Amino acid sequence: MAYVLVGLACLAVGAGATALLFRRELRRMARFLRGRDARSNARMTVEAPGRAFAELAEAVNAQLDAAQRERLEGQRRQQEFQRDLSSLSHDIRTPLMGAKGYLRLAQDEGDDAGRARRLAAAEARLDDMGALLDQLFAYAQANDPDLALDLRPVAVLPALADVLVGQFPAFERRGWEPRVDFEDEGLSVDADAEALARIFENLVGNALRHGSGPLAVEQRGACVAFANEVPDPAAFDPERLFERFYRADAARSEVGSGLGLAVSASLAAAMGMRLSARLDGNVLVVELALADAAIAAPSNSFAV
Repeated sequence: MAYVLVGLACLAVGAGATALLFRRELRRMARFLRGRDARSNARMTVEAPGRAFAELAEAVNAQLDAAQRERLEGQRRQQEFQRDLSSLSHDIRTPLMGAKGYLRLAQDEGDDAGRARRLAAAEARLDDMGALLDQLFAYAQANDPDLALDLRPVAVLPALADVLVGQFPAFERRGWEPRVDFEDEGLSVDADAEALARIFENLVGNALRHGSGPLAVEQRGACVAFANEVPDPAAFDPERLFERFYRADAARSEVGSGLGLAVSASLAAAMGMRLSARLDGNVLVVELALADAAIAAPSNSFAV
């Protein structure tokens, strides 16, 4: 009987010691969490034996890691927002100051023809600013999570041809004749017709503004590639081409928002497509992957 009592007493002492150790460990963990700086890289450690404490520390540290990643991502987004705001301010201020300058010159111009030229130049600068605001609105729309798209089969080649015909004066001024080569002239894609046209307009417009050679458009399988030479390939970063407000070094002095391709990428993603870019020597290639959205339709001839 005495041995039993001694055994029970030992168990009680052991249990009490274990409980005390556990309480101390929990209090230590609580103090760590209360006193930890949210910006700190410190992580919870375990001093008491037992898998339960190790699992608790692992779970807490996983949450701390997630919170740190979220904080760093928030900082990155804030820095990106500040850069974008600076770019936007510059892009709006440039045509606005130009318009004001031409208006002042028009006020001092004694010749009617000269005054008309100054006013026309001021109007052109205001048109540039209007185009920038239109791009901003288009970007906001394209990135709206509630964006409503009317997806239905759209013939790809005719949609592209409409855009190329609309840009005929611009091609004529450059002395270019676009080359179009479709493997399947009857290819259709589940898309919003207006959104697909906007993508094509931006890709063709980008080639006209920044290219140094005629545009070639080639379709193979579920991919449509837009390619033309650029004057300074080193100025282009294909990986950043679809970032908002990104402009190649060679285009930084030009009026523009750098939003056109960002709008196109967002619209493409919303329709289950994907835009990518690469440099092949001095040729910039922008590819629109139609992926599973592509529908092989009966082939028919369509001249561009």
